[in-house]
Formats: sequence, structure tokens, C-alpha cells
Amino acid sequence: MVADLFFNKVLIVPLCAWAIAQLSKTLVALFQGKGIRPRFILASGGMPSAHSALVSALTTSVALVEGTNSVMFAISAVLALIVMYDATDLRYAVGRQSVIINRLVEEIRMRRPMTELRSNLREFVGHTPFQVFAGAALGIAVAVVWLTLSGV
Repeated sequence: MVADLFFNKVLIVPLCAWAIAQLSKTLVALFQGKGIRPRFILASGGMPSAHSALVSALTTSVALVEGTNSVMFAISAVLALIVMYDATDLRYAVGRQSVIINRLVEEIRMRRPMTELRSNLREFVGHTPFQVFAGAALGIAVAVVWLTLSGV
């Protein structure tokens, strides 16, 4: 039973797409002159969207294995749309609000020390539409290449 998980392509392919996207974020940060930061390997936000890569690879894998007329494809497609909408809308807005709140907190810190305001909020929690598109394209590509080469 557990061994079946390691051979389930519809599970493994999306996880690999997610890992490739997370590794890509580290490389993008390196090329942008931000250096190698271990937090980019697991952090949300940034280019490309690992969430989009994961759900796009899942949806593509289900489409190739089960067909686009299956209930599993419909469920994974709806899930993908929700995740990608959330990444570009809700989580992106939270990131923008974090920038503003961090500025306000810094202003407060300059005027008087407050021990409750020791750390900033995370500002990179969401994605731009381009980052989501890039993640989705990565996920689809990983799934198509992997499943095509494996004969599915």
C-alpha cells in the first residue's frame, strides 16, 4: 500500500513540479543579486508560483491518465482555479498590505521603542498574474514531459 504511493505518477509528478518551482525561486533570487537564501526553497510567493505549478501538474496528470471527461479531472481543475485565484488575488493583497503595515510599524519604532513590534510581517505571500502563469506553464510542462516519456 505505501509502496503504491511511490509509483503513483499522478501524485509524484505534481510534487516534482512543486520542487522544481521552489528550486527555480532560489535560482531567480540568485540571478537578481539576492544571494542564496534557504528560505526561498520553502517560502511562498515569488517567481514562479509553486502552488500553480503543483495544481497545474496535478490537473494535467489527471487529464492525461483519466481523461478530461472524468470526475477526477473536474475536481482537480476546480481546485487549480481556486488555488491560482487565491494566489493572485487574496494572498497578493495580503502581501501588499504587509508592506504598508511594515512601514507603519517602522515609523512607530523610530518614535519610541515597542518590544511587541520586533519582527516584520512577511511581504511575499502572493503572486502576480505573471508568476502564476509561469508556475502553471511549468506544472503543465513537467506533467506532459514526464507522463509522455513514461508512456502514459
